[in-house]
Amino acid sequence: MSSANAAHSVVEPSLTSKRIAGAIVILYALVTMIPLGWIFLTSFKSPPDSISYPPKLVFSPTLEGYCNLFTTRTRQTPDYIASLGEPTTTCDAITRKRNMVIAGPSNYWPRFQNSLVIAFGSTFLAVLLGTLAAYGFSRFRVPLADDLLFFILSTRMMPPIAVAIPIYLMYRQLGLSDTAMGMILLYTAVNVSLAVWLLKGFIDEIPREYEEAAMIDGYTRLQAFWRVVLPQATTGIAATAIFCLIFAWNEYAFAVLLTSGEAQTAPSFIPTIIGEGGQDWPAVAAGTTIFLIPILVFTILLRKQLLRGITFGAVRK
Repeated sequence: MSSANAAHSVVEPSLTSKRIAGAIVILYALVTMIPLGWIFLTSFKSPPDSISYPPKLVFSPTLEGYCNLFTTRTRQTPDYIASLGEPTTTCDAITRKRNMVIAGPSNYWPRFQNSLVIAFGSTFLAVLLGTLAAYGFSRFRVPLADDLLFFILSTRMMPPIAVAIPIYLMYRQLGLSDTAMGMILLYTAVNVSLAVWLLKGFIDEIPREYEEAAMIDGYTRLQAFWRVVLPQATTGIAATAIFCLIFAWNEYAFAVLLTSGEAQTAPSFIPTIIGEGGQDWPAVAAGTTIFLIPILVFTILLRKQLLRGITFGAVRK
């Protein structure tokens, strides 16, 4: 009896294994967070401190990077600055210490809004179309289904640079260049393949008997899909939405090629932030820090669905 009680489970890891695995995960998390922490610290440095060598870990924090991010400035004479009276805002005071005055708002906030509209709009369309297509492939007999699925997946394998010029020429002819709608359609087309493949696996795991029972009770196919399949596929939809949003939110190549003004997104705008004498690294770091917030909040809100979606179907009964 004592030997039977002391036996270890083949599936359940030992306490030592758990501790080692936990230590490795914590170490990996700390290493991956170092660049994010450095960006966050740089956003509160002054321009000289941001480029100092060796790098400064101890410095006097300032909001100059955030002020430079959201404003445009012009250099003025000390007499003109003195004639303006007392500064009215924190950014005004910081700017005047550099013998400059605020001329107006920068273009960062409009570019950030473009990223929100384009990323979330394309994610919604990709998940919507991907869910419908995945349901069709999962529940109906589609001729050449395997070939069609492979063709859909192959569009994701194509490197963006291979189709950049044809898409640019096509968008210029259709008038979609530098438009939010054009970028939404493009990102949707790229993400649909990922959405179809991910969601098909989730829908395959949902028993058909649930829908058949619902239709016996008088539901139509559409009603059964809406009231039976979708609630059970919520975890898969959330996981797919996060992956699609990350791509659309971070995409750089197409944004640089197809946008330059009205529809320009934050990833292509942040590297162009220039200060006096070169790149304004505190402003770049501030813009990057703010740019990380929406995707971080979205992932945290859906973290439970994401974890369930990743492990969905891993254990079969």
